[in-house]
Amino acid sequence: MPGLPVADTTHAAPLRLLGVDFTSAPTRRKPITIAHGSRHGTLLRLGGIEAAASFEAFDVVLGRPGPWLGAFDLPFGLPRELVESLGWPSDWPGLMQHYAQLSRTEIRSTFAAFCAARPVGAKFAHRGCDAPAGSSPSMKWVNPPVAFMLHAGVPRLVAAGVTLAGLHEGDPQRVALEGYPGLLARELIGARSYKSDDRARQTAERLIARKDIVDALEQGRSRLGLRLKLSHAQRDDLVADATADRLDAVLCLVQAAWASAQPEHGLPPQRDRLEGWIVSAPWPGPP
Repeated sequence: MPGLPVADTTHAAPLRLLGVDFTSAPTRRKPITIAHGSRHGTLLRLGGIEAAASFEAFDVVLGRPGPWLGAFDLPFGLPRELVESLGWPSDWPGLMQHYAQLSRTEIRSTFAAFCAARPVGAKFAHRGCDAPAGSSPSMKWVNPPVAFMLHAGVPRLVAAGVTLAGLHEGDPQRVALEGYPGLLARELIGARSYKSDDRARQTAERLIARKDIVDALEQGRSRLGLRLKLSHAQRDDLVADATADRLDAVLCLVQAAWASAQPEHGLPPQRDRLEGWIVSAPWPGPP
């Protein structure tokens, strides 16, 4: 009996990787920043960095054909405790549809009222990934306004037909994961600050911290087991950017590269499917 034909993968398109530093109000001065790269074993090559100064430009990026896998620095979900307290839909598609219909003013006032009714020290509700990732609660509307980032970003990903791994089935050739550059940065330099949008706070100490992050990435000194390959110009550019938007995009790119080699993109099976999970954040304990 003849064997089954073997698919010819000789000319299969290579997987492109994206790392996205997102903002809920993109401008030419503060754009959405996208790092592009490719993984070759344990080596990650930075191909380039582009800026999307408007949501329309960002939509073009999302619409590019795959295969690509990206880590996006914005929350993909809300804390279950918050959702249940507010009586919002407890399924992810229904919750995102409801959330997208709210204005930012409604989001701010609703979340502020929730926090006002809670004791000092426990004002915000948290997702399960917040503690292991060291991330801000996704309901926070200022410093940083991640609640508005979710509001601006997730509906665009869904509308573009992108798959949000473990949450929403779209085009299997275009896959988005929730990234968080602070998780990897803290692993490499501890609690040192490495960026600021305030020119007066763009100090030599922060520049040195960015250089230390870049050095560590190039040397592969993280638990993700990848070495970042940069040109001299790329290295200088990442260190010189005092806002670190470009460096944050590259940190997300490293997370995407790690996820590309993991079963189920490295997402823990025990995670809460309503809340989502930050890629490469360790599972904190037994199920």
